[in-house]
Amino acid sequence: MKVHVQSVNFNIDKSLIEFTEKKVISLDKYYDKIVDVEVYLKVQQTSEKENKIVDIKVNVPGNDFVVKKQSKTFEEGIMLAVDSLKRQLAKKKEKVREK
Repeated sequence: MKVHVQSVNFNIDKSLIEFTEKKVISLDKYYDKIVDVEVYLKVQQTSEKENKIVDIKVNVPGNDFVVKKQSKTFEEGIMLAVDSLKRQLAKKKEKVREK
């Protein structure tokens, strides 16, 4: 599985890339037919504290799963998005098994 991480409006550091890849790769346990994952990390220019946006797109044959989360830190947003994707992928796997 390939993981593409892109940052918008800021320079991403190596530790955040490694954290993101580690969390996203864990999705493989929930659905093994993942082709690739695109992660977009954005900083919204507002006065709010929750100005970090995490967009994750998971490409699987026949489907794309997209999750967008907004939070105070990228790490928190990534964990929320990955948790949501785990549930979606588990549901998809169950549907495939039932057929």
